[in-house]
Amino acid sequence: MQQPDRSSELSALLAQKILVLDGAMGTMIQRHGLQEADYRGTRFAGHGHDLKGNNDLLVLTRPDIIGGIHREYLAAGADILETCTFNSTAVSQADYKLESIVYELNVEGAALARRLCDEFTAANPAKPRFVAGVLGPTSRTASISPDVNDPGYRNVTFDALVTDYLEAIRGLTDGGADILLVETVFDTLNAKAALFAIEQFFDDSGRRWPVMISGTITDASGRTLSGQTAEAFWNSLNHIRPLSFGLNCALGAKELRQYVEELSRVCDCYISAHPNAGLPNAFGGYDETAEMLADEIEGWAKSGIVNIVGGCCGTSPEHIQAIAQRVAAVTPRKIPSIEKKLRLSGLEPFNVGADSLYVNVGERTNVTGSKAFARMILEGRFDDALAVARQQVENGAQVIDINMDEAMLDSLAAMDRFLKLIASEPDISRVPIMIDSSKWEVIEAGLKCIQGKGIVNSISMKEGEAKFIEQAKLARRYGAAVIVMAFDEKGQADTFARKTEICAKAYLLLTEMGFPAEDIIFDPNIFAIATGIPEHDNYAVDFIESVRWIKQNLPHAHISGGVSNVSFSFRGNDAVREAIHTVFLYHAIKAGMTMGIVNAGMLGIYDDLEPVLRDKVEDVVLNRHPNAGEALVDFAQTVKEGKAKDSGPDLSWREQSVEKRLEHALIKGITDFVVADTEEVRAKLEGEGKPPLAVIEGPLMNGMNVVGDLFGAGKMFLPQVVKSARVMKQAVAHLLPYIEAEKTRTGLGSKGKILMATVKGDVHDIGKNIVGVVLGCNGYDVVDLGVMVSCDNILKAALEHRVDIIGLSGLITPSLEEMAHVASEMQRLNMKQPLLIGGATTSRAHTAIKIAPNTEGAVVYVPDASRAVGVATKLLSAEQRDGYMAEIVAEYETVRAEHAGRKGATMVTLAEARANRFTWNEAFTPVKPAHLGRQSLTIPLAELVAYIDWSPFFQSWDLAGRYPAILQNDVVGETARQLFADAKAMLAKIVADNWLTAKAVFGLYPARGENEDIIIYSDESRTSELTRWVGLRQQHKQPKGRYNVALADYVGESDYVGAFAVTAGIGIDERVAAFEKANDDYSAIMLKSLADRLAEASAEWLHMRVRTHYWGYGASESLDNEALINEQYKGIRPAPGYPACPDHTAKRELFALLDAPANAGMELTESCAMTPAAAVSGFYIGHPGAAYFAIPKIGRDQLDDWATRKSMSSKDAEYWLAPLL
Repeated sequence: MQQPDRSSELSALLAQKILVLDGAMGTMIQRHGLQEADYRGTRFAGHGHDLKGNNDLLVLTRPDIIGGIHREYLAAGADILETCTFNSTAVSQADYKLESIVYELNVEGAALARRLCDEFTAANPAKPRFVAGVLGPTSRTASISPDVNDPGYRNVTFDALVTDYLEAIRGLTDGGADILLVETVFDTLNAKAALFAIEQFFDDSGRRWPVMISGTITDASGRTLSGQTAEAFWNSLNHIRPLSFGLNCALGAKELRQYVEELSRVCDCYISAHPNAGLPNAFGGYDETAEMLADEIEGWAKSGIVNIVGGCCGTSPEHIQAIAQRVAAVTPRKIPSIEKKLRLSGLEPFNVGADSLYVNVGERTNVTGSKAFARMILEGRFDDALAVARQQVENGAQVIDINMDEAMLDSLAAMDRFLKLIASEPDISRVPIMIDSSKWEVIEAGLKCIQGKGIVNSISMKEGEAKFIEQAKLARRYGAAVIVMAFDEKGQADTFARKTEICAKAYLLLTEMGFPAEDIIFDPNIFAIATGIPEHDNYAVDFIESVRWIKQNLPHAHISGGVSNVSFSFRGNDAVREAIHTVFLYHAIKAGMTMGIVNAGMLGIYDDLEPVLRDKVEDVVLNRHPNAGEALVDFAQTVKEGKAKDSGPDLSWREQSVEKRLEHALIKGITDFVVADTEEVRAKLEGEGKPPLAVIEGPLMNGMNVVGDLFGAGKMFLPQVVKSARVMKQAVAHLLPYIEAEKTRTGLGSKGKILMATVKGDVHDIGKNIVGVVLGCNGYDVVDLGVMVSCDNILKAALEHRVDIIGLSGLITPSLEEMAHVASEMQRLNMKQPLLIGGATTSRAHTAIKIAPNTEGAVVYVPDASRAVGVATKLLSAEQRDGYMAEIVAEYETVRAEHAGRKGATMVTLAEARANRFTWNEAFTPVKPAHLGRQSLTIPLAELVAYIDWSPFFQSWDLAGRYPAILQNDVVGETARQLFADAKAMLAKIVADNWLTAKAVFGLYPARGENEDIIIYSDESRTSELTRWVGLRQQHKQPKGRYNVALADYVGESDYVGAFAVTAGIGIDERVAAFEKANDDYSAIMLKSLADRLAEASAEWLHMRVRTHYWGYGASESLDNEALINEQYKGIRPAPGYPACPDHTAKRELFALLDAPANAGMELTESCAMTPAAAVSGFYIGHPGAAYFAIPKIGRDQLDDWATRKSMSSKDAEYWLAPLL
């Protein structure tokens, strides 16, 4: 019989403790050695099909065995008992010809578990037990074709799965299940069908049951069998509002952990996990003991990432008992507060929040908007149609709109076929789908084909409120967001009043029925302008103003629209249409428009439009005067589309023996003859009966040893060492085929293997690459994983390659937290390899205080490349290691003790700091910028050369000294001069051959300061806030006469600020790859170093142009490069991540404000590192009193205040501002 709703009881328990699921059923059944007769019993003795292996049938034929297994798990401490109904659906039982008993299997499976749970609860009421009615994945996949020759074929339909699941659900609940568990999901579309059936059953029953969902990450790719990542899986299924969400099967706890961690971060419900007992062995069994599995899961529990734990394949009551004992006293994970976002998914998640950039919806896969696409579909040329979809994604569409509404087409069949074909194309299906139709039955057919969370385009109240609510409810049941058209029974809204009235009414209806506001996307109707009909003149203004109203009055809702409609009057004139789209979107996005359906090829850049055309278009879009349309129509008719003498190099060294020639080439870094000389030595040694490896162990290593000795003695410098490495690499590349063919010896006589990686979220790698080269030159094998490497991948690679040392690099401050995380994971995994820490933001103090305490293994701060070899040698030397580590441990203990004992700066409260803010005691009227708004440009590289600051260039090569004095330095002068000559030669090629492109986007805006924040406005009225730069204030006690400064202090009530983003790294990747392929590390690092200098030069050049021209407050300024480097101008350009603005997340608002991806080709990583790496971004402040300063520490009161102003959780705020705490 049905149980009462136990949701509240479960939630109360989960808030207090970690609950335990049972373990594997199949593993336990196998122990009984059952035969065919056991499965048949007397009832099915004459059944005409083999039944052995149908474990669910045993609830009828051998309930003693299933009950006995249940009893063992309950005795072991399981709080939640899973029913033995994994395959109790008609589609699965059809394999045994037993579809007719599905309801009975579920009833009896649940009833058997119910009786035992009640028995154990009665014996110990303080430990209540719960029955989880299991709904398995079935043996079919709704997202994947079983026929490789027909990717659009499916062997099961969504509707059939819903019917099957409904029958199973009825049985489970009638049998007494407390919970419905959709388990081992490998195809999200199957799970969607299960959830659809559950919601339908809830409706029919007039009540709900708690729902648990558990998916399966099938391998190390981190995806389900149908291709989704863990977060995409969550986005697709969270509409059911589950009690818990998690993962089980396929992987052991060790392999599963990173994906459980990911879900723990994104899910606003309880987290469950029941892994296998490790990975299967060669015989399909599982070797992980109860203690081994419990060790891992205890680690999960103590890390605060789980609420429900148990076991899957290979686990037994012994495993569950060990787990239950280990987690009994551990505090459960707290459900985090998750920001409300439109969380969509294809194979990958796509989240749209308040700080997201404009979302481009691809429109070319629409038969009503593209004749070419319509022809493809009508003629059945689906491969060509898929190419159109693929092109949309490649061109930057983050969502693709699919419409099949054509009179000559079976729209429903076409939608079904095309979406099933898209599902087999991961490069298309990785993005969310917008299903677009005026026919609800076509939309519904589409929803039954997509496993991700898509968008319904659209629903409206044109057929009344009842129909609108019914369709919204169904869209939600399918797990989709909805576009709501501003359309009711009176017709489409064409005025501001009608648009806002309908949207407000729809919002109220939807939110009252429980539809999440963040999944509502309003389309307030974009109509054509400049039609010659006066009533149409205000259409664009009405749309833009309604966008602004929705943003202000309907919280969390989004706004979209069919942008191409606005220019319909000018079809045939693409130049004018593009200008209209561009101007319209410029104003609509400023007002708050989230996304739009538009051909990306029909969009321009607002500031790049021809000024006369832009003005005339703006007159029409903003309805600035009655004759604007006619004026644009008229104007549209005009719119159409000797070299210095050189004695040559000294080649006298070529007269030496070939071995000496190789040694000389290595020391001098000369590659001209290396392949020929290497081959000569190889042939000579071969004649002496020696293998090709002898070339490396002999003359090459002799030369590198000399290089190492000179470098270690300070007689040779980093640029020369990198050149030497280039020679060595090219020589080894020539020898490798011979060495592999020889196969008599392996390895290159390595001193040890060292793994190098730039940590997750960081893209900077020049320093890491230099260290790798230096280590390689000194006989170490280097495994370089590159940039943006997750902790899990670093540690997996370390184990796979059996490395002796792990080296971590990072430039931005969030990387410091990631390094500490890697250290703690190494400790958890008992990995004892020494950890080297390096990078611009790292320090001895940070390593000692924040990283080293996380692990018992060796952790060593390496300040520069010249120290790396010495450190590695000592760490891997049996004689030196212990003594060296004792020194490091003692040194770090001293650092920690000094830090703990240091009184530190006296802090004041935030209120006191604000009271002591910077004030300017002179009359000052801000200069209004000559050019307000956003502008983008490509900077000629030749103009940047004069603005390069060379001192940091030499520092990046570990040569200390200021330019130009360094060129005459007694110690490093000769090396510096050679490096400078090489740099100038490459720089000349970069400029002449356009190896790189320098792009910039900047904007100047009305602004005002408010405590620590700078509010940036859209126009001089200062009523519409574009964005808010949330800042920080110095909080240490200042001596008399000194202020507690915030950048906002330099911005007055009616002031202006600027923002900029520049890069000189566009085009660098191909060049670097070519150099690396040619084993030319020297040139690869040189190019990256020069790109960095050009990016900084771009920032300097642009700031000069802003001061003297675009803003104009420094119009009379005349400074040379040295004066610019010494900042002898008025105003500052603080950059996020630097001392005055240590908050890296400020880049998010900055990039959104400038639309840096579209306007400068720049992106942000999850840790707010900029790509390309050769990039600079920041803000402009023009106040004459503005100066740079540092914020070394802040108090808890400021952290909490900052988090509130950023709408960020305290935990996230602590992460981002960790160095200040």
